[in-house]
Amino acid sequence: MKILKPQKVIVDNLEKYIGNLNNIQEQYIENKIIDSVFEENALLYNVEFKKIFIRNSEIINGKLEKNTFTDVIFENCNFANTSFENCTFIRCEFKNCKITGSNFAESMIYNVSFIDCNANYLNLSMASVENIIFKNTLLRSSYFQEVKLKNIYFEKSDLMQAQIIMTSLKGVDLSDSTIEGIVVSLDSIKGAIINQFQALDLLYLLGVKIKE
Repeated sequence: MKILKPQKVIVDNLEKYIGNLNNIQEQYIENKIIDSVFEENALLYNVEFKKIFIRNSEIINGKLEKNTFTDVIFENCNFANTSFENCTFIRCEFKNCKITGSNFAESMIYNVSFIDCNANYLNLSMASVENIIFKNTLLRSSYFQEVKLKNIYFEKSDLMQAQIIMTSLKGVDLSDSTIEGIVVSLDSIKGAIINQFQALDLLYLLGVKIKE
């Protein structure tokens, strides 16, 4: 597993960002700390964030679309029902964040870690995903449709009732994650690594029933 971490962000050297994130005028924000911010229904487009530490903040029901995040750490944040559609994430970390119902459709996500997050109902449709890990993360009823996957890792995560459509899981290890009720096609699950108990959850793909 080779997932590049954000370049070292020294918090003491960061300048606190002062201002409203809603409709900001800057096109480039670098070496800033965004702390304890609350924004609802924020609109933010075509901004490049580099070496940013965002913590203890709530940005909910917003549209943060077509932005680029490079070497950004998100910690203890709530992005519930926020759209990151058509964004680019490079060497980022989400730690203990709530991204329930967030929309990452058609985004490019490279070398990104999701650790101890609530990502239920996450939408990754038509995203391009490479070198990412979901660790101890809730992904219940999440949506993966036509996702281009390369080197994706799930560690003790919950994919219960997730929908995986036209997305190949070949070589993906699901063996220590929960996949009960997962909705997936035979073509998509082909080549995935599962344990013997998970195999029972996937028997429906063969059209067979277990006689009690």
